[in-house]
Amino acid sequence: MRVVGTAGHVDHGKSSLVKALTGIEPDRLAEEQARKLTIDLGFAWLTLPNGETIGIVDVPGHEDFIENMLAGVGGIDIGLLVIAADEGVMPQTREHFAILKLLEIPHIIVVLTKIDLVDDAEWLTLVELDIHELLEASPYADAPLVRVSARTGEGIDALVQALLLSLETLPPKFIEGTPILPIDRVFTKTGFGTIVTGTLIRGILQVGDYVEIQPNDIQGRVRGLQQYQKDVDVAYAGGRVAVNISGIEHKSIMRGDVLTFPETLHSTKLADVELHCLLDAPYSLKHNMSVKVFVGTAECMARVRLLFDDELRVGQSGYAQLLFERNVPLLRYQRFIIRIPSPPTTIGGGIILDVGPRRKWKRQRSEVKARFERLSRGQPIDLLIETLSQVRYPITIQMASAKSELAEEMILALIDHDDIVYMPPYLIHSEVLFHYQKRALQALQDWHAEHPMMTGMRPVVLQERLGLEHSAFGVILEWLILKGSIVQEGDFLRLPDFQVTYTKTQQNALRQLEKMLSQNLHMPPSIKEATALVGEDVFESLLMQGVFI
Repeated sequence: MRVVGTAGHVDHGKSSLVKALTGIEPDRLAEEQARKLTIDLGFAWLTLPNGETIGIVDVPGHEDFIENMLAGVGGIDIGLLVIAADEGVMPQTREHFAILKLLEIPHIIVVLTKIDLVDDAEWLTLVELDIHELLEASPYADAPLVRVSARTGEGIDALVQALLLSLETLPPKFIEGTPILPIDRVFTKTGFGTIVTGTLIRGILQVGDYVEIQPNDIQGRVRGLQQYQKDVDVAYAGGRVAVNISGIEHKSIMRGDVLTFPETLHSTKLADVELHCLLDAPYSLKHNMSVKVFVGTAECMARVRLLFDDELRVGQSGYAQLLFERNVPLLRYQRFIIRIPSPPTTIGGGIILDVGPRRKWKRQRSEVKARFERLSRGQPIDLLIETLSQVRYPITIQMASAKSELAEEMILALIDHDDIVYMPPYLIHSEVLFHYQKRALQALQDWHAEHPMMTGMRPVVLQERLGLEHSAFGVILEWLILKGSIVQEGDFLRLPDFQVTYTKTQQNALRQLEKMLSQNLHMPPSIKEATALVGEDVFESLLMQGVFI
């Protein structure tokens, strides 16, 4: 299943086009129908001649409601750029087109509407020349243009054929892994309870699944699923879905939240990004500037930390961190739009490179730039290595898959790399492992210096000094022992070259104890007598070494 979305200037006939195409009125609000003006998102669907059903999201064109438009276009596969033949390219045409480009919507079809209102062929030619000029320097230079009249039905069949051709060129949807449903509508229905809707951009949902709503970690269960007003047991990535959830009050969910499986998607207030300032933006992007970020179906204020520039001028790109005012559910390589709140204007957008950076990076650092460049390339090995570097402890292949968003099969194919240490089923970055090796050896060296008569350190003490939880410590300790960096004798750990040492006085006392033992094999000295002779510390040392039992 796929989703198509409209875009274009106010009153250019987007909703009328959707109704002519599908027979469904997308304007669901009474105010919208009374004013004949789309205010919020509208939804419809169309069954194509090949039997495929596609969802259609109708967005408002008025500049006052462009932020509602942004909640609807993030998950679409094809954009219908609607331009009225009697007016041509207008301000919101340009802004909506810029948004489609920033979001890298795979395909667009230009729909020239209201052709029944124009009898002047020269005017239509001029309008189409204007459209080609708008498209020519973009990835959509060869986008098809279809002339349509929603009133007479002219061109509707041609538009359907254009949709079929565009759909054939789309890559398959990623239906494996965790389901991701950015929520664009929340409501309640008598007898059913809470219902959320959205475009399932990844994975599979099934009736009975336990799910979680981010960013608030609210959990419930899928009671029912609908796609295009038909009950289904399973919903696959790519289509519009209505999810009936039990166990969650509808008031605790809002547009912009994300439905997924429990403990698989974590929200954040800090993200590493690559930013682009639009060529025709009225303002440049400055360091520490406050912007409104639109990602998925969410919107949130954020501060921009430019890492290698003080300013991004129009048309420029750069690396940055976004500091959000609240937790926002994000995906790696998800695209977003940025606007300034006053006057409300779209000035750019970008792509999420990392949803969980460890900290705010220091500016103008070459190693930080190298990291961003690796993430920007997006090669699987770069993603895996960067994920392991950020985690800072051993993780399973399953956890690595969830954090890097790489398939487990892909990860297994990448583990034979100098930067990766694989101890089934755990992975750890070699630099992270060497970091813990250095700390462990130093801890044992200090211990031996402080306790020269003790065989070694108990594992639990080393674990505490390294600050690791039990399973992570076990993986690192196993590797250190296998490599011969640490020796384990019974319940104690030591360095390979360490030997218990005694002072000359203690050595003399030990010789006397040995003599007493050899001369009195059947009546050895008591513990009290032996302790009095060699001292309590030496006696405990002998017990640890197994000299006495």
